[in-house]
Amino acid sequence: MSAHFINPAISAVPPSAIRRFFDIAGTMKDAISLGVGEPDFVTPFPVRNTAIDSLLDGETQYTANSGLLPLRNEIAYYLNNRFDVAYDPNSEVLVTVGASEAIDLALRVLLRPGDEVLIPEPCYISYRACALFAGGVPVDVPTRAENDFQLQAQDLEACITDKSRVLVLSYPSNPTGAVLPLERLKAIAEVAIKHDLFVVCDEIYAELCYDGFFQHSIASLPGMRERTMVVSGFSKAFAMTGFRLGYLCAPGEVVKACSRIHQYTIMCASRQSQVAAYNALKQGRETEYRDVNKMRDSYDRRRRLMVSAFNEMGLDCFEPKGAFYTFPSIRSTGLSSEQFCERLLQEHHVVCVPGNAFGPSGEGHIRCCYATATDKLLEAFDRISAFLSSL
Repeated sequence: MSAHFINPAISAVPPSAIRRFFDIAGTMKDAISLGVGEPDFVTPFPVRNTAIDSLLDGETQYTANSGLLPLRNEIAYYLNNRFDVAYDPNSEVLVTVGASEAIDLALRVLLRPGDEVLIPEPCYISYRACALFAGGVPVDVPTRAENDFQLQAQDLEACITDKSRVLVLSYPSNPTGAVLPLERLKAIAEVAIKHDLFVVCDEIYAELCYDGFFQHSIASLPGMRERTMVVSGFSKAFAMTGFRLGYLCAPGEVVKACSRIHQYTIMCASRQSQVAAYNALKQGRETEYRDVNKMRDSYDRRRRLMVSAFNEMGLDCFEPKGAFYTFPSIRSTGLSSEQFCERLLQEHHVVCVPGNAFGPSGEGHIRCCYATATDKLLEAFDRISAFLSSL
């Protein structure tokens, strides 16, 4: 009876297509999940201990809306030192509740009703929903397996209209693991400048690159800092998903507008999470990011193992250079991505995510996360192989 009170724009956004598979898996005692995009490492002890000490010391008050200044200083130092992008910690850095809040704030601040948001896909599922919540119109920009799912400047330009306002850029990519080489990044920057686009750049996986690849930030390119927001956080590279801490960095006027929403809706991120994040960055700087490097090396071994396994099974799988996902093609089976994942789960108790959950270009693929213990990966490969044989 109360449905007529709900904003139709909210009702029109479907629930996450991913959750259905996890709900089914929750009823199975022996299910193996390759679906959750979460590190299987525990947050390093010194970082956890810092949060515990803060709590025991009675540090339970609000922080400044923008976040603790020492943390903002460390974020600014980190971005400048690692990615060659300089921000003023006093006016150009905002600490958020995860990178997810930062993306939501960005689109609410930048979009007017009817403005178009260019979203290269397959992509993280929240971009489209956040665009709709902000009154924007999401526009899918296809990427393709034959290009290693790297955004092509000509494909981007073909989707631009007089209503285009924002480009959401996310490399390394969830769900494909694709990265974007510098030359292609430069070509995209030229399109953004030519058509006066603002770029929201989600760099949450920037530390997780392999084979010597380095993911440059588009904000570091000439003419782009003033039209780019860098979004990142501590969940992936620092194994701090449950701390729910992220940040956004942008020109002062944009950050000020984001802060206005943030201070009315969130007030501030958790103090203990902020203290822990400060310690993660400070210790990382002092140890040359030893813990991050250790996790990356482990992911790299599992990455190569998973790519090899899928190709040996006959599922064509390009080699991802970032994040912790593979995106093998299942077209040879004749099943849709949803049919494949549903049958694999029901018949062999392995959770993968159908590629079409991430956009039209994802159809014919499945997303598999290798941030899972090696013994479970090997068992999952045996089960997937048995499933393929049954087809």
